[in-house]
Formats: sequence, structure tokens, C-alpha cells
Amino acid sequence: MAESVLQLSRVRKEIQKQTIIHDVSMQLGRGEVLALCGGNGAGKSTILRMIVGIMQPTQGTIEVNGLQWGKNRRGYVEQIGYMPDDYLFGQGLSAQETLQFWASLRQISRSRVLEVLDIVGLTAVRGKPVQSFSKGMRQRLLFAQALLARPPLLVMDEPTNGLDPYWMDSFVNLVRFAKQEGHAVIFSTHQLQVAEAVADTVVFLKEGAIAQEGPTAMFQEKYGPFGLQAAFSELFGFQAAQQQE
Repeated sequence: MAESVLQLSRVRKEIQKQTIIHDVSMQLGRGEVLALCGGNGAGKSTILRMIVGIMQPTQGTIEVNGLQWGKNRRGYVEQIGYMPDDYLFGQGLSAQETLQFWASLRQISRSRVLEVLDIVGLTAVRGKPVQSFSKGMRQRLLFAQALLARPPLLVMDEPTNGLDPYWMDSFVNLVRFAKQEGHAVIFSTHQLQVAEAVADTVVFLKEGAIAQEGPTAMFQEKYGPFGLQAAFSELFGFQAAQQQE
């Protein structure tokens, strides 16, 4: 494996004495992409929120570049670029103004703001209010803010949920770019075709536990042309698989 960026070791999460994440361990290296897949309530978002520090594990450890949130909070969060599943943008701000606000919090230059706007394809509309953007364009802007500080780890929660095929293709290309730049990328998705197109490793979660995991090529070899969709159907049942389409 490439140089380790993210390490989860027997991570467990309990809420009101109910275990919702069961002893999850996984590792992600520099320039690698991991997709978390599974049905609603499988624990994907909970794991991502623990990685970025929004929630804390009940047991186990999470390290990013060897740092733990509880021991070096500032250093830990500086290693991460986070793209939430949704975000309420400021009233009346343009795309560039929005990014410049985020950049000012981390003392990032204006030239970097313009650079990431170009990377995500928003240069031509950088002066337009974000309120006028389509959902796909807002997702591009969220991706841009995650890239701003060149973090070693990108964490994205359902970045393609409810979007059209054009944005999904754009997302695949942006993740490939991030991979080439050396970022480690972990994201959750219901879109199995997106995971199959871009992920090096896929982890299927079921009821808060890892049900199956491995290289994307392993699923393709095992299940043939149906790949991840066939694996999902086997794990969760045909009806659940239909709901993912």
C-alpha cells in the first residue's frame, strides 16, 4: 500500500447505548480512493463524520497522517478537506466570494481560489451568486473548498446524490484529478457505477459493520460485468438493489 494517510482501528460508535458502528477498521494510502457503499442507515455518514471530527468514536482510534483529533485537534483538521452532503451557502455571495471567505479562514491566497475555481470548471460563473447555481454547480463549489488547502485527505459524503449523469461524470474526473495530485480520497455513495469507475477499494457496510471489502477489480473478477451491483444484490437483496438504481 502507498504511504498511509487514514487509519481506522476497531472503531465503534454507540448512541444511547445502541451500537451503530461495529469495530470498523480500514486503511487508505496517498493517491488512493475508497468508496463506502451500502443501503440507507448502513453507517456510511457516521463513519465519515467521525473521520472529520464532527463525531467521536466510542472506542477505537482514527488517525490522519499519524494525528488523532483528541490529541492534536488543529493539526488533525488541517489534514482534511471535507465535502458535506449539503450546505446552506451565504445569502447573495458569489462563488468567488464564498471561496475567498473559506480561504481567509485558512490564510490561503487569492491565486489559489482562482486556481480551484478553474479546476472545478466554475471560472466563467465565479461572479454569479451561488443562489442561482444548479445543485451540480453547488457541488462543484463544495468540491473546490475541499481542495483549497491541498489537504492530504478528502472526505466526501454522498457527493453525487440526486444529481444528473453530467455531474457524476464530472465528479469522476475531479476525483481522478485529486488522485493524480496525491490526495487520499474517501467518499460515500449510492451510485455504484460511480464507485466502480473511480474507486481503488470498495467497502460495503451493512448495519454498521463491514459486510464485504476489497479492490474494485476483485468485485469485477468475482461478479463479472455486473460488478458492484451484483455484489450489492447478494448482500442486501434484489429489492434493495432495485432501490439503488
